[in-house]
Amino acid sequence: MKDLKIYITIGCLLLGVYLVSLYNRPDDINWQTTMYYKDKVPFGTYILYDQLKQINPGAQVINTNKSIYNAFHGNSLGKGTYIILAKSITLNKFDVEAMLKYINAGNTVFMSAFDWRGQIADTLNISSRAEYASKNTSINFVNNKLKRAADYKFNRDITNQYFDSYDTAKAVVLGMNHYEHSTLLSYKFGKGQLVLCSTPLVFTNYSLLTPQGADYAQKALSYLPPAKNVYWDQFQNGDIPEDESPMRVFFNNPSLQWAYYLAIFSLLLFVIYEVKRRQRIIPVIEPLQNTTLEFVNVVGQVYYEKRNNANIAHKKTIYLLGHIREKYKINTSKLDKEFMEALSQKTGIELTFIQELTTALYFVSTHGHITDHELIRLNHLIEQFYIKSR
Repeated sequence: MKDLKIYITIGCLLLGVYLVSLYNRPDDINWQTTMYYKDKVPFGTYILYDQLKQINPGAQVINTNKSIYNAFHGNSLGKGTYIILAKSITLNKFDVEAMLKYINAGNTVFMSAFDWRGQIADTLNISSRAEYASKNTSINFVNNKLKRAADYKFNRDITNQYFDSYDTAKAVVLGMNHYEHSTLLSYKFGKGQLVLCSTPLVFTNYSLLTPQGADYAQKALSYLPPAKNVYWDQFQNGDIPEDESPMRVFFNNPSLQWAYYLAIFSLLLFVIYEVKRRQRIIPVIEPLQNTTLEFVNVVGQVYYEKRNNANIAHKKTIYLLGHIREKYKINTSKLDKEFMEALSQKTGIELTFIQELTTALYFVSTHGHITDHELIRLNHLIEQFYIKSR
């Protein structure tokens, strides 16, 4: 018994040590590419966003979650530099027009992404792809004042992306990889410039924590002139926190918000007042009588007195053909051999019965006078069809 207690004590101690070590184990590294400015994961952009004020001393860093058109349209933005870092950039015609108008006024836009879609790709004639011939593609600058003797080399293939197509007459190449494919481009529009980079991961935390990554990012951003306002775009990367609550419409509008509070307060007053009152006697309400059967009898009597067999047969035919179109998706404009074979296959009813039914339907549609016997026979065939097709 004493030995058993010793074993239980040792087992509890080992289990406790295991649980403590499991609790204090460091979290696994998240290698997901987020490009989110608050993320401290390897491929987040927390460091770059935090260092923007040092890159532009005295500048005011402003986040914007508006679409490109809404951000550039009008006078919502002041003079400065607009930065977009995203996995994919998609701009339509109106976005591009508003952005180019902002650049023409003497401002700078810097964009870096893996993929370029929409009017921005058509206007600048750009597309990008990745180098698959080798891993860890090296990159460097074209300008001899910025070019390093040894190329910039990074791990995890973060510099494999390049521009495989662009307008050579308008674009100025600022950077290339060792395959001499362009990775950094500059466009001049009016008094401002547009700078495009095909390797957005060099601006993430993983790259900037290395000396060469910080050096490359600093030199690449040195092409952006000093500015008092630096705008950080959140829209293209989807960094806009969305409120999925059904009440967001009320809380986003001050007037509706106060109306909501007033309604809740009034409802509480009503409940408090009503609980003090005695409940009234609930009156007995007689249920409505079902007059469907009487209506059917009246309608049937009217048709029987008029003896309009053709009208009844015609309506039954229309209803049946409508049922066939809706349930079996068969074209009923022609009651031919193709129609009969398709109806037989989809309903599982023998072809001979389908032929008999189709003949009766065709007879009704081509004759203006229908006898009682013919109407009864048509009704019998239609009822048999519904029974067999169940």
